[in-house]
Amino acid sequence: MGFLVVDRLASVHRIPVDRKIAGSRIGQGHIREVDVILSKPETFMNRSGSAVTALLQWAGARPEDLVVVVDDMDLDLGVIRIRPQGSSGGHRGVASIVAVLGTEQFPRTRIGIGRPPPGQDPAEYVLFPFGKEELPRITEAVEKTAEAVEEIIAGNIIAAMNRYNG
Repeated sequence: MGFLVVDRLASVHRIPVDRKIAGSRIGQGHIREVDVILSKPETFMNRSGSAVTALLQWAGARPEDLVVVVDDMDLDLGVIRIRPQGSSGGHRGVASIVAVLGTEQFPRTRIGIGRPPPGQDPAEYVLFPFGKEELPRITEAVEKTAEAVEEIIAGNIIAAMNRYNG
């Protein structure tokens, strides 16, 4: 889901995400007159922290400059949850970022993908393509999450939480 949101932001703001730097595929540009780096870590999800740390060092940025976007099986499909900081909530990618950075002080946006059906391995479920009937909800969630990330980038995380948390 995070990559889908990056793709949406890249498309809307004409930021090609085509350079390989610091263990990620990145693009640099502007969103709401703020310099941004859109990033898709190329590590395994549970090792995202190493790519994020390398990118922050390369960019000379701080953890609080991040906006992390992840999927979440504990939220219903398409539900968005924005937090300015906090624990990993059991998400291994966020846990990796917290562990490597040594702080929980960065905003994160979670998009619900729902729970896997009984008997399906959660690791397989998160990698499985969405069904045709799910695509309208996913498309809407990605669009709204991209809008929320724009608000966060503009320094309006409380407004983003009030508008998009659902």
